[in-house]
Amino acid sequence: MEGPYIRIEETGAMIPLSETVTTIGRGGAVDVHLGDPSVSRLHAEIIRRGPYAYVADLGLSRNGTRVNGRLVARRVLEDGDVLSFGAARCRVGGFPKEDITAEVELRRSASPELTRRELDVLTSLCRPALSDEAFVAPATAREIAEGPNRRVRLANEVVALGLVRPLPPTGRQEPPPGLRSPAGRPDTATPPRPEPATPRPDRQAS
Repeated sequence: MEGPYIRIEETGAMIPLSETVTTIGRGGAVDVHLGDPSVSRLHAEIIRRGPYAYVADLGLSRNGTRVNGRLVARRVLEDGDVLSFGAARCRVGGFPKEDITAEVELRRSASPELTRRELDVLTSLCRPALSDEAFVAPATAREIAEGPNRRVRLANEVVALGLVRPLPPTGRQEPPPGLRSPAGRPDTATPPRPEPATPRPDRQAS
């Protein structure tokens, strides 16, 4: 067969590709009909642009489109590529071969590490976008300068340094330091009672 074509692996049928768009699916009005139940009625298209062609998944199927086993949304086709629409397999051919090097995938640099201050500023700037309210005022310069929960963070740092002691829970009175047990818990033992003073005899006058 002259020109680009698609071959259905299950039946061996070879269908020439249209000069513009070739539709693929399980529906009765598509160009390439696949009877497998895993294929959508209108599953994908093969679009030709001059000597090139690419497959485009239409996003209407749960099972997607694969090229040589790799799930794709769009992919330029080469001679001999195996296309999988759900569980149905096809193969394309008849494309002119080009002596060209493979596409190089660029390495993405790792995201930089943010300091705590930079993270606070970024959180303040993004807070309006993450809010569920209909009308949200942007963060003010003061809010950005202070950062979220700045007072709470400073209070925790002061407590960690031992400069102040946190207040006891409401309804509970902290006992005096003298009545604390060695483990730091309040001593519930009854303090010893003072002994009565022994009366001293009066001195006789000499």
